[in-house]
Amino acid sequence: MTKKLHHFNCSCCSDDSTNSTNRRDFLKTAGTAGFGFAFGSMAAGTITGCASDVKNMKNTGAVQNGKAQHFSILQTADIHGQLLVHDEFFWEQDKAVFKKRGGMASLKTMINELRNENPGNTMVIDGGDCFQGSGLAALTEGRALIPLINNIGYDLMLPGNWEVVYGKENMIKDLGGYNAAKVCANMWHDDGSDLPTDLIFPPYWIKNVAGVKIGFIGYNDPLTPKRQSPEYSLGIHFSDPEQNVARYIKLLREYENCSMVFLVTHMGLTQQIDLGNKPYIEGVDYILGADTHERVRKPIDAKYAKVTEPGAFASFLGKLDIVVEDGKIKDHTYNLLDVDPEKYKPDAEMTQLVEEAYKPHASFLNKKVGETTKTLVRYYVLENPMDNFITDAVMDKFKTDVALSNGFRFCPPLVVDEKNNVKADITNDYIWSMLPVNSQARTGKVTGEKIWNWLEKELENVFAKDPAKRFGGWVVRFSGMQINFSSANEKGKRLNWIKIGGEEIDMSKLYSIVACEREGDPEDAICRMMGVTDPVDTGIMLHDVLREYLKNHSPISPVVEGRVQCTDQPIDLLSQLDGYEYSFR
Repeated sequence: MTKKLHHFNCSCCSDDSTNSTNRRDFLKTAGTAGFGFAFGSMAAGTITGCASDVKNMKNTGAVQNGKAQHFSILQTADIHGQLLVHDEFFWEQDKAVFKKRGGMASLKTMINELRNENPGNTMVIDGGDCFQGSGLAALTEGRALIPLINNIGYDLMLPGNWEVVYGKENMIKDLGGYNAAKVCANMWHDDGSDLPTDLIFPPYWIKNVAGVKIGFIGYNDPLTPKRQSPEYSLGIHFSDPEQNVARYIKLLREYENCSMVFLVTHMGLTQQIDLGNKPYIEGVDYILGADTHERVRKPIDAKYAKVTEPGAFASFLGKLDIVVEDGKIKDHTYNLLDVDPEKYKPDAEMTQLVEEAYKPHASFLNKKVGETTKTLVRYYVLENPMDNFITDAVMDKFKTDVALSNGFRFCPPLVVDEKNNVKADITNDYIWSMLPVNSQARTGKVTGEKIWNWLEKELENVFAKDPAKRFGGWVVRFSGMQINFSSANEKGKRLNWIKIGGEEIDMSKLYSIVACEREGDPEDAICRMMGVTDPVDTGIMLHDVLREYLKNHSPISPVVEGRVQCTDQPIDLLSQLDGYEYSFR
């Protein structure tokens, strides 16, 4: 049995207006097979994704005469300690465009205004990776962000894959400092036994709002110990959502009588869509995702749930509005909103809190260490100027054949006024944003064959046919090497050629390499490459390498120069997701 939804046309969002005929018009309100839920999943509901639609929802007769109510969910994710207004990257009319966005003071003003539009019926949640990724976050091990988050008044927080960076105990203390509820159904205390039994955080959270009960289940990326230094996750066991998500969905639907169920996840867009296609999550309405910094402006239809992700660096805010009448879900719309400091003037109280947080560290963080004549940006999947600079600096210091970097997703752009030949300053704070962990350099030797096999594995991480096997989002970064590959090829057969030092790779030759040490990796591992010959921990920290390089070579002028060539993807590829109606912009 189905109930027809109101359908609002959207003219201000290009993704939606050009595809309105593909939208589905019905929402299941009867039981879901096998569970007898009071209300079914919203996977077939109408999403118009435009601010005017929210106004239309509020102006419907049922809402106006008080028969219906509406509630809102506001979501941030992947703030990464970025507290100030910054340059942000957009892709418009096939070119990069930069605008000022973000800032915790503007974010607070925006959230307060949206709360005031629907007082008592607005929830604010964060999808993780909040207190790591900037100089202030690192120097205080996340503690500086606690009063800021509490000042905004979040209702719910999820730990992300980088919440573990300061170790398990600091993670628990930092998250414990938040006034908001915390959820995660797949992070367990690990005492070394085969079967960890105690969750670190509650698995779900329930909220009564607008006359209905809403349930949220949290999941962090189960690949966290592999994606980053294993030492960060000591004492924590990560399980796959498949192991318990169906049980919690049933609990919330059948026993708690929740009208809607959300998964709040920090797994990356491709993995979250893959999760949304799994039958064991039937009964979930939305997957409110995070991790890969994707900007989903129109929710993506997976088979059993809709999937969103709200960008990064406090530059954007996801807003989901739901209309409820007689205890039943009637309509819903989603928007991704810019945190625009011109539109949302900085909140005075938050401005003061941010200034107080920076004050003990301001002289160091604000110190200029170099200049750039080219914009530093890191949004491209294949190759970017920022990581070319980093790996060039490491190569210059150690004079190896190849310098490698894991390819972090952090760091807003640093924009140069190239038309007027105005250079941009690089500060210590920006170095921390580019390299959010200051590891020592490790050198070693490997054969050409090992480099080839390692690159095939890294390309599989980005372009795997099975979306559940994709992680990290971007191709590994390097200097001293060129590669050519075809992303659509089968696993292990993507590479067409590799050149090192301008010459075709010799499979039997030993090449010298350098990269950051990943704490907790075996001594013979460099950048997830195992079995390295003659590994040496140099004791030289990568931040010092960058400062030295800038001292000797500033101003720098890094550009995309063809280190990574792909036969079937554009050089300006911005997302590893394919096969869905989505584009990063």
